[in-house]
Amino acid sequence: MKHSSAEHPLAHLNLGQATTYPEQYDAGLLQPVPRQLNRTPIGIDEGQELPFHGTDYWTGYELSWLQENGLPQVAIGYFEVPADSPNLIESKSFKLYLNSFNASRWPSWTDVEQAIARDLSRCAGAPVQVKLMPLRAPQHQIADWQATSIDDASVAIDSYDYNPELLQAAGHETVTETLYTDLLKSNCLITNQPDWGSLFVHYQGQAIDHASLLRYIVSFRNHNEFHEQCVERIFMDLSQRFALEKLSVYARYTRRGGLDINPFRSNFEAAPNMNRLSRQ
Repeated sequence: MKHSSAEHPLAHLNLGQATTYPEQYDAGLLQPVPRQLNRTPIGIDEGQELPFHGTDYWTGYELSWLQENGLPQVAIGYFEVPADSPNLIESKSFKLYLNSFNASRWPSWTDVEQAIARDLSRCAGAPVQVKLMPLRAPQHQIADWQATSIDDASVAIDSYDYNPELLQAAGHETVTETLYTDLLKSNCLITNQPDWGSLFVHYQGQAIDHASLLRYIVSFRNHNEFHEQCVERIFMDLSQRFALEKLSVYARYTRRGGLDINPFRSNFEAAPNMNRLSRQ
C-alpha cells in the first residue's frame, strides 16, 4: 500500500523534498528511522529477540573536508551500522550530513573519523564503526560473489508485484547452497526512485526451487521499501516458508548520491567478502 506524503509516518524526512545543501558541519542533519516500523509487519514483534544478526554496510564515495590550512582532503568512507540498533539512518540525511564537511576545517583524518562515528552512533542508537580510507587503498577493488547465479533459470515472468507465495521448495532433501542474482530491484519508500541491487542467499536446509526464488526476487520490482527493510523481509519470507537450519541474506545496492547501502542478515555467519561489485 502506498501513502500520500501527507499521511505517511515518515513524511517529516528530507527525502523527496527540495533541500538546501549545508555549508558547515551539522550533525543535526542526520535523521533516524525506527527499524520497528517495518519489523512488526513482517512478524518481528517489539521486544522480541531478533531472528538474525547483521550489519548495514555503507560506502561513502563523496567525502571531503578541509585541513586547517584550507587544503581539501578526499576519502572513501566505510560505515557499519548494527542491525540491532533501534534506528536505521535515512540515506538522504546521511548524504546531506556528509556534505556538511565539505567547507569545514578539521585538524586530522582521525578527528573527522571520530566525529562521524559519534554522530552516526547517536542517530542509530548504537555504536557505529567508521573507517576513512585513501582513494588508492586496496580495499576498493572490485570483486564478485563466490556463489551460483540463478539468473539463467528458465522462467516466464508476468508479474512484478511483491508475492512471497511464489516461493516453492524443490523437494524435501536437505542441501547447502550459495546463490545470487543481479536482478534485484525495489523502489524507495518515499520517492519511488528505483533501487538496483544484487542479492546473495546462503542457506542450509530444505532445497529451494531456483526458478521460484528468481520469480520471488523479481516480484520486488514494484515494491516500495528501504534497502534494509527489503533484506529483512526476504530473510523472514525464506525462514517462514522453508525448513532452513541456516540462512544468510545479503544485498549490495548500487550507489545513489555517492552512497551505497549493503544490508547483511544471518542466523549463523559473518558477512562474506566486502569488496564492492562491478555496478558499485
